[in-house]
Amino acid sequence: MRAEKNEDLCLRIGVRQGGCSGMSYIMDFEQKANTRPDDSVIDCDGFRIVCDPKSLLFLYGMQLDYSDALIGGGFSFTNPNATSTCGCGKSFAA
Repeated sequence: MRAEKNEDLCLRIGVRQGGCSGMSYIMDFEQKANTRPDDSVIDCDGFRIVCDPKSLLFLYGMQLDYSDALIGGGFSFTNPNATSTCGCGKSFAA
């Protein structure tokens, strides 16, 4: 997806209030030039992931996986900070 946009992008991950369990995950592409000085930055295999400090409190130790399976495919979040998650796996309570 990043290659299709043909831009210098990074992936911003975070959390916000909402979702069935109280907090939901957010992910979006962002220009590398728009990252903030207080963002945590992870470089992995030539790809940059950024996260704001408030979200990092809820995401520290989380494992993000992707599957292209026809059933149950997409991103999956394994978050050790979640006390409960919803059935779709896109929101959680901490």
